[in-house]
Amino acid sequence: MITFLVSLVALVLGYMLYGRFVERVFGPDDRPTPAVAKADGVDFMVLPLWKIFMIQFLNIAGTGPIFGAIMGAKFGPAAYLWIVLGCIFAGATHDYLSGMLSVRHGGANQPEIIGRYLGTTTKQVMLVFSVFLLMMVGAVFVFSPAKILGDMWEPAVVTDSLGQYTFWIIVIFIYYLIATLMPIDKIIGKIYPIFAFSLLFMAGALLVMLFVKWPSIPELWEGLPGEALTPKAVFPCLFITIACGAISGFHATQSPLMARCMKSERQGRPIFYGAMITEGIVALIWATVAMFFFYDQPTPGYAQIAGGAAAVSDAPSVVTIISKDWLLTFGSILALLGVVAAPITSGDTALRSARLIIADFVHLEQRTIRKRLYISIPLFTAVMAILIWQMSDRDGFGMIWSWFGWSNQSMAVFMLWAITVYLVQQRKPYVIMLIPAFFMTVVCTTYLFTEQLFSLDGLWTWMIAGGALVVSAVWFGLWYRKYKKTIQ
Repeated sequence: MITFLVSLVALVLGYMLYGRFVERVFGPDDRPTPAVAKADGVDFMVLPLWKIFMIQFLNIAGTGPIFGAIMGAKFGPAAYLWIVLGCIFAGATHDYLSGMLSVRHGGANQPEIIGRYLGTTTKQVMLVFSVFLLMMVGAVFVFSPAKILGDMWEPAVVTDSLGQYTFWIIVIFIYYLIATLMPIDKIIGKIYPIFAFSLLFMAGALLVMLFVKWPSIPELWEGLPGEALTPKAVFPCLFITIACGAISGFHATQSPLMARCMKSERQGRPIFYGAMITEGIVALIWATVAMFFFYDQPTPGYAQIAGGAAAVSDAPSVVTIISKDWLLTFGSILALLGVVAAPITSGDTALRSARLIIADFVHLEQRTIRKRLYISIPLFTAVMAILIWQMSDRDGFGMIWSWFGWSNQSMAVFMLWAITVYLVQQRKPYVIMLIPAFFMTVVCTTYLFTEQLFSLDGLWTWMIAGGALVVSAVWFGLWYRKYKKTIQ
């Protein structure tokens, strides 16, 4: 628990100190924001600061800081290092600068920002890549809340089938369609504060219970890997497993939604950097709670989730069991609603982002609902096809989740490089993004070859990691040299 307390304090200090430094690097000013200059009553409109923060936090939270932290707890205290360092120096910085670049460029979406700084070809690739990822988010974030809602009425059952949760899947899917079509203040702006309260209550209640129980869990100085894990198992898998609690490319697809609702650029640090730090705290709490059940002395009632690796196959059931035991009936209902709200409020805005990205690409205005339907109908048809495939294929959900994790972090790689190029062009200290860009490039490349495409181990892992570092360093060196010549 000492490592947990130090990590918690570090995240708060990260927002207060490093967050302010990153804000000074960007330099927000008083120019008109897109919410003022492009107000349309649908996607561009001024919202209160507290409401924007709540929406941004729920947009980016999803299941990552909860399910990802539960799955990442098997790595032991190494999870603390990644959540804290990743969140402060990579994730929150990525979220702030990508969000502020969207504000500066008129509420531009992620592919537009990447295309502006990495070229037209990269923009086209990222357009397809981001829409595909957002559709996967919509499909993936239908299942997890549907399963928790189903388990609230019936005992949690570990299953490979989605059929028993069909009713809730249909309800959530219909909600996604309505939320995607309606103006942002009509549904999202009204119900998100309620969901945010539930999610924050859940995190706060579990934090209190951690202090009450003061569990015996591994400390950082007792060794980085978790039980029965080798350092190779930590790298690169840990950095893909715990994504949204440390850094996530998905966040850059969501930030433009709030960039279109800010009254002032000076609101950026609490909205973008602050929401990511808050998410890191949620991930830290869930990772610690999971470690208690994985490494302490679990009671017989937790036999199905004890033992680390066995638990990660059914994270929703882990959430249900832990919440019902620690928070009793009323508290568990609020907590579970918060956990349900997290993926739902990411799924609806993910599909909303997909609609806006496609609309910007085809230059189709979105003021009228008829024009929104032109994009939404084929978009939701594709998502429904993914859902049907999940329900008909035994391993469909697991495969989508696996590729989602890698795709999510790979999107972050592109945005990190785009921000690095921006900082170079603005003659600002670009090293704050260059180091995370190098690191995540190595992580995603290594994971792709060792886990997704081939089953490689040992020396191959480090050879691929070294090769990815060399290639990315050479690319940046050549680009930087060429850029210097063009401005002389």
